[in-house]
Amino acid sequence: MQLTETHRPTLDRALEAIRSRAYWSPHPEHPKAYGETGAADGLAAYQALLGSRFELDQPGTDGWTGAEVSPYGPELGVEYPHPDLDVLLPAMRAGMAAWRDAGPETRALVCLEILSRISARTHEFAHAVMHTSGQAFMMALQAGGPHAQDRGLEAVAYAYEEQTRTPQGVDWSKPQGKRDPLELRKVFTAAPRGIALLIGCNTFPTWNGYPGLFASLATGNPVLVKPHPRAILPLAMTVRIAREVLGEAGFDPNLVALAAERPGEGIAKTLALRPEIKIIDYTGSTEFGDWLEEHARQAQVYTEKAGVNTVVIDSTDDYKGMLSNLAFSLSLYSGQMCTTPQNLLIPRDGITTDAGPKSYDEVVADLAASVSGLLGDDGRANALLGALVNPDVKSRLEAAAGLGEVALPSREVANPEFPDAVVRTPVIVKLDGAKPDDEAAFMSECFGPVSFAVAVDSTSDALDLLRRTVRDRGAMTVGAYTTSADTERAIEEVCLEESAQLSLNLTGGVYVNQTAAFSDFHGSGGNPAANAALCDGAFVSNRFRMVEIRRQA
Repeated sequence: MQLTETHRPTLDRALEAIRSRAYWSPHPEHPKAYGETGAADGLAAYQALLGSRFELDQPGTDGWTGAEVSPYGPELGVEYPHPDLDVLLPAMRAGMAAWRDAGPETRALVCLEILSRISARTHEFAHAVMHTSGQAFMMALQAGGPHAQDRGLEAVAYAYEEQTRTPQGVDWSKPQGKRDPLELRKVFTAAPRGIALLIGCNTFPTWNGYPGLFASLATGNPVLVKPHPRAILPLAMTVRIAREVLGEAGFDPNLVALAAERPGEGIAKTLALRPEIKIIDYTGSTEFGDWLEEHARQAQVYTEKAGVNTVVIDSTDDYKGMLSNLAFSLSLYSGQMCTTPQNLLIPRDGITTDAGPKSYDEVVADLAASVSGLLGDDGRANALLGALVNPDVKSRLEAAAGLGEVALPSREVANPEFPDAVVRTPVIVKLDGAKPDDEAAFMSECFGPVSFAVAVDSTSDALDLLRRTVRDRGAMTVGAYTTSADTERAIEEVCLEESAQLSLNLTGGVYVNQTAAFSDFHGSGGNPAANAALCDGAFVSNRFRMVEIRRQA
């Protein structure tokens, strides 16, 4: 395999991008970039997987499992190998020494070849992501394809940079005056921790999965992929490609393996406590994330959990743009993103805008109208909303209407292509920040198309509530709108002190719930929503340890 010639320029460009933080992506977003027949070929390849056994030729298969049902209705009917862990885990360790000895550059280039082959099948992956997550097709193609691939490449770049900070070897000489110098030959090796466990999520199986997968693999660790039982296919496809590339490159394919579970088996807890597991990457509920951090003591645990994302609305010089931007942010993928705003903090006396002063009630009513206008056409609504990923989201949406005065009721949207899809527009509920019962509602994460317009006494009170929310509940994102330099600085100070990623005065085509690889940090690792950021040096550097061997010269 001509890995250096093919992929070293891409690796160098990725290294430059994480240092400059400028926009860059080697993976095209446009569907037509994958060839004239790319869309048809991808659909056909996806359909060929349905109703079949997904062979991986990995050791320790003791049966078959899989019961994925698309949020759009159809059963996928794919069966996956179920692992005998006592056979699979030792087999995964067998190839570690050769993978470690290959060095950071070779590992990085092999990872780039895996990503390249995934990229070539972006349309196929898009259908797999769409029918396991409920994302609309275009979002599944972009977020599940190029954006996920960018995050994987970003992790490889950080892994390479951290491993190569230390030279591979050095001749060390310490002068001793009139005596001969003390001389040693020192060799430094990035030694992997051991088997990494990736616990996948339902909503973004590739986007949230690739950073941990490639960070661990690039630092020399085998990776066992444990997908969410409702979203196995995209990660199973990833595992198959990784195994093919590793084998062709002369390495043990078992460095990457799949652990699909039987219904109700709860294999993640079992795996998390296995002594062979030395690294865990997890995206999902706070409850299980906290459990992993507390109990998986033998492993380095990286979690992205839940938070209460907040937007402070103080004032704006583009009222229409603010409403439009917020409406899109609340609607995208039915609010089923860990970055979607939940609480909108609005002074009860209103705000100043370029359209004149607006009362709290007017702001909420105008935002509701903006969401309704955005989603008024069912075709456009389906393209933005996708489908509700599971019944729990639907239950939370329905219950939210009973928490307060409904400013924007949710409505059912028919999807003519997929009649069984559960599609709902967002609900906006008015709550009072001064009422304890209301606070109990808005201080809890309500994952899905639910947002709360929280009336506060002043912007100062909004900042106090923001600080308390981030400190106590965590936040993946914070947004704010203000025309006051003093208020802007005060908001920045809260976010700096509480380690929250802040977006200010977004009124155009960039939204608070979107982040760009190589430039934006997803999460900070500094508040309860996540103990790691995607992606920075800290995300990769503890996946290996630098081991020194010194010899008398």
